[in-house]
Amino acid sequence: MIIAVDFDGTIVTHEYPKIGKEIPFAIQTLKMLVADGHRLILWSVREGKILEEAVEWCRERGLEFYAINRDYPEEDIKQCDSFSRKIKADIWIDDRNVGGLPDWGTIYRMITECKTLEDILTDNGTHETGNFPTKRRWWQFL
Repeated sequence: MIIAVDFDGTIVTHEYPKIGKEIPFAIQTLKMLVADGHRLILWSVREGKILEEAVEWCRERGLEFYAINRDYPEEDIKQCDSFSRKIKADIWIDDRNVGGLPDWGTIYRMITECKTLEDILTDNGTHETGNFPTKRRWWQFL
């Protein structure tokens, strides 16, 4: 599969434009997905120098991406007048996902076992009534 992965808030904590702290098991899980044969695309709002810093940060930890902010490495986005940054991927991993970002162990199980989050929670016995554990979000304080 082709998996698009966000950087800030997904691989590292949000400290944009700085690089935050690694979210536990993010790099290890992504490396396991690469070893399983998946192609990872770094899909980030970052551009220029701060994007290069993020790519290098991952590379220093042994994580190489198939492509960065494009569908395939050779894609020349500068030559296309109607370029869209929408990535063609099978799965997107992003902290801004509806419902938030599950832990990286759950993400790995969802991908490798072809299960939904509901399936995983039911397997673990944490989901019986149809209500998922909720995280507090800013809008809950209004």
